[in-house]
Amino acid sequence: MIRGRTWIFSNSPRISASSAVGGPFEAQGPLADDFDLLHEDLWQGQDSFEKSEKKMLEQACERAIDKAGMRKEDIQFFLSGDLMNQVISSSFTARSLAVPYLGLFGACSTSMEGLALGSLLVDSGFAERVLVGTSSHNAATEKQYRYPNEYGSQKPPTAQWTVTGAGAAVVTTGGNGIRVTSATIGRVVDMGIQDPFNMGSAMAPAAVDTIEAHFRDLRLSGTEYDLILTGDLGRVGHRIAADLLAKHGLKLPKDRFGDCGMMIYREDQPVQAGASGAACSACVTYGHVLNQMRKGELHKVLIVATGALMSPLSYQQKESIPCIAHAVVLESEGGHFR
Repeated sequence: MIRGRTWIFSNSPRISASSAVGGPFEAQGPLADDFDLLHEDLWQGQDSFEKSEKKMLEQACERAIDKAGMRKEDIQFFLSGDLMNQVISSSFTARSLAVPYLGLFGACSTSMEGLALGSLLVDSGFAERVLVGTSSHNAATEKQYRYPNEYGSQKPPTAQWTVTGAGAAVVTTGGNGIRVTSATIGRVVDMGIQDPFNMGSAMAPAAVDTIEAHFRDLRLSGTEYDLILTGDLGRVGHRIAADLLAKHGLKLPKDRFGDCGMMIYREDQPVQAGASGAACSACVTYGHVLNQMRKGELHKVLIVATGALMSPLSYQQKESIPCIAHAVVLESEGGHFR
């Protein structure tokens, strides 16, 4: 069923298993215990940061499949994307998995774009077992979109730290698991911001647009969720989003409205305004949030992953930054979860 921009899944697609993999900086953060695997160095024995990112995505996918009690041959479709040129981390991971593959690009919104599309495939009956995933790497992303870390360039307070990590989930029909009950698809919002070091401000209006559409489509008031998380707005963007929502008449409870980019690192870690990257919302959702839901600490959660649809080329041509946000509702129920 569709209502406005929101897909309502009547056949209860479920996340039967998930996995999160992180790097050394993520291992120092408050959510370290929610990762399935943490690496001690950025290289992970590879000869490039891009290959290191691919390795993490492969590991996240393999662990999610294993935790679901499946083999890779059981996966009917793999939906994934990342921040590298031509989504090479995902494509090369698909090469290793050797299963039907759909490459995505939603920048840092890819985690929920993939989960929404994977759930749609399962809900419609066109698939029974779908793997979704995404990844990012701090050194690889900074090199492509801004400046290589080796340059030691100083960043402004509005800048964010790209997460080194990967997240994956297996979406299936029936059985036990966290239910995916609806998804609201974002539209591109561009407020004319051109600063690649101020992504939170650029993405906040897109997050607000999708949140408002979600509550409007489903006729909700704002108190139905135990937790609402934006993807990676960081402290700057999250504050802007909260102010805009309140100005538009949708005041969300402060203790229930957070941001993945404000959760993954400690206050004293030097990340400026917080975390970003495609792995940000993926690791927080497929690790921390789902673990809380499996323990019964959360029952209904709205994840609104945000993304800046820029490229190095568009920045060089002095284009502004078009942004998008996709929202997915997760609900728990009794049963054994992995």
